[in-house]
Amino acid sequence: MIKTLSDALAERGYDTLTSVQEAVTNPELQDADLLVSAQTGSGKTVGFGLAIAQTLLGEAEVMGPAEAPLALVVAPTRELAFQVMRELSWLYAKAGARVTSCVGGMDFRDERRALERGAHIVVGTPGRLRDHIQRGTLDMTGLRAIVLDEADEMLDLGFREDLEFMLGEAPEDRRTLMFSATVPPMIVTLAQHYQRDAVRVSTQDAGRQHADITYQALRVAEVDAENAIINLLRYHEAENAIVFANTRATVARLTARFANRGFSVVSLSGELSQSERTHALQAMRDGRARVCVATDVAARGIDLPNLELVIHADLPSNSETLLHRSGRTGRAGRKGISALIVPPKITKKAERLLKWAKITAEWTVPPSADDILRQDEERLLTDPAWEDEITEDQATFAARLLEAHSPEAIAAAYLRLYRSRHSAPEELSPPDARPAPKERKPFGPSRWFALSVGANDRAEARWLLPLLCRAGNLDKSAIGAIRVGASESYVELTESSAESFIATLGDNKELDEGITVKVLEAAPDLSSLPRPAKPGTGPRPSGPRGDKPRRVPREDRPEREAKPRRAREDRAERDAYLKDAVKPLGKPRRDGDAPKGKPRGKSADGPKGKTFDKPRKPKSDGGKPRGDKPWSDKPRSDKPRSDKPRSDKPKGPRPDGGKPRRDAPAAAPAARSSAADPSKRFERPGAKPKPARAGKAGLNKPGSKPRKGGDQPPRRPRG
Repeated sequence: MIKTLSDALAERGYDTLTSVQEAVTNPELQDADLLVSAQTGSGKTVGFGLAIAQTLLGEAEVMGPAEAPLALVVAPTRELAFQVMRELSWLYAKAGARVTSCVGGMDFRDERRALERGAHIVVGTPGRLRDHIQRGTLDMTGLRAIVLDEADEMLDLGFREDLEFMLGEAPEDRRTLMFSATVPPMIVTLAQHYQRDAVRVSTQDAGRQHADITYQALRVAEVDAENAIINLLRYHEAENAIVFANTRATVARLTARFANRGFSVVSLSGELSQSERTHALQAMRDGRARVCVATDVAARGIDLPNLELVIHADLPSNSETLLHRSGRTGRAGRKGISALIVPPKITKKAERLLKWAKITAEWTVPPSADDILRQDEERLLTDPAWEDEITEDQATFAARLLEAHSPEAIAAAYLRLYRSRHSAPEELSPPDARPAPKERKPFGPSRWFALSVGANDRAEARWLLPLLCRAGNLDKSAIGAIRVGASESYVELTESSAESFIATLGDNKELDEGITVKVLEAAPDLSSLPRPAKPGTGPRPSGPRGDKPRRVPREDRPEREAKPRRAREDRAERDAYLKDAVKPLGKPRRDGDAPKGKPRGKSADGPKGKTFDKPRKPKSDGGKPRGDKPWSDKPRSDKPRSDKPRSDKPKGPRPDGGKPRRDAPAAAPAARSSAADPSKRFERPGAKPKPARAGKAGLNKPGSKPRKGGDQPPRRPRG
């Protein structure tokens, strides 16, 4: 190992390397491309920092002047990119390496200036790095190594195109190292395309449960899910704890509730800016906050040195996310707890999730209020403050307290003061407890009334209830049972509301138009009321239907006569007819091509009186489709043509003194107007007619002087 790096490790207290660090620093792999799979929290960042050291430094111990970057490290999130930059900065500090970052959400101009000044190692996120490459501010020509940290997460987040772009722009002789907690098929495919004979490195403890993390699955009642989280935080009193939720709304709700309960809490989610996320993590590191509520944006790359507790308020979507969430604790030899909140509805899902992740969890219940109070007392008795030496001022004040109060009173007051600085625990229901059904109060003394409508009149309780409330001036609580019979309906009212109901009806006892009310002396016999069956229910008739004949068994059915197939001679005769009768489809058929006096659509002149459809012109040969526009500008007509003129009006001067008609055949009807053609749009009444445009007939253009020499176009002068 290079001396400058070994000195940096010694200063940080690295006596021994982890399994992944030892595997990637094997001298036999110093020039090979690597595909490394290791557990979260196993020291991968320091591992690939040591793995590329020989590639960057060679035989030297100190870096040369900073120019074009020598190494590029790509991370999926901004938090992970900043963490990698901090780790590599202290690792290469004695080697004189300059490490810079290119992360989305930060000032692009500052990053550009840092790259212009020169850097040895660049750490960034895929989108921002690709932006720098495309703008020409990141020079890839001197690159010797590329590291993809959490490669599986970058593919899950949709950065595959960005990764392929960067790997394609990098020099072909560079080293490519991929580090990932899991190696799905997409990672293998990426390695096959952009790595040269990559060596697969898997640590010895891969595939086994993390020994430093204790997994707990806590069964809670549906209504106590959030209360259980509060009790967990109170029971453990962890120096740092993370509560994971699946949505931003849940993060905001939990953050507000924890703050109201006296916890020093911060939140992390995608809606926060980069500066807000950085301040939240810094508050966790320096002790100003002890609880962080986060979405999965914080599941990867966050390294909090004193994180002891991870709580899954919502179950993760897959086993990989569960492992990465839990991997925030139990890092670098420290112990940690990962607790899953499991209401009854998602018990099966939690069991499958743990099975897929190959995790053995302890199924238990969250701590109760008594457990938390006992833990507070135990924590108070074992506090290191009891072992401290008593100063003179403290001894003087203790004597004054003993003169004023008894030792029991002082101890009780101290316990009350201690508990007042902490949130009170929650009382939890048993995990399998269900909310008790509401007891229905007895209806009390009542009277019955009969309405003159029933099932025969299509009466239903759902429209009788609002009718009674509206017309009888009753409250809903005053109405009891409503039973609909065949011709009458029976309503139960409280004794206190019966008199006012009768008074509201008046002398005619009419509830609504056509509905009268009769007072009953006793309760009716409801058991004898026929219950009309719902449509579509009831037993099906067993016999055959009267309007449909019984199905004949297959063996009794008469055999169908097979239809004779068309003879080959008939098909040949038809093909010969079509060959002679149908014209080629090269150009649209004009009116003169069809024989006069016969309709266009079908022909009845086929052989033996058969009628054949003429084939349509395919659209692929460039012709106009027949369904949108006729072949001719003239309108279609099913009537046979004749030589009779279209108009019997005499030619010559008009009887009203207008201009005389030309002695010319009748003009063809105008073609259909199109809104797309401005020359054929509608003209308002009274507008001056526009002069005709020049066309095939040689007419003068609008606004131009009339030509001399007739309608022929002028000849171009020679010379």
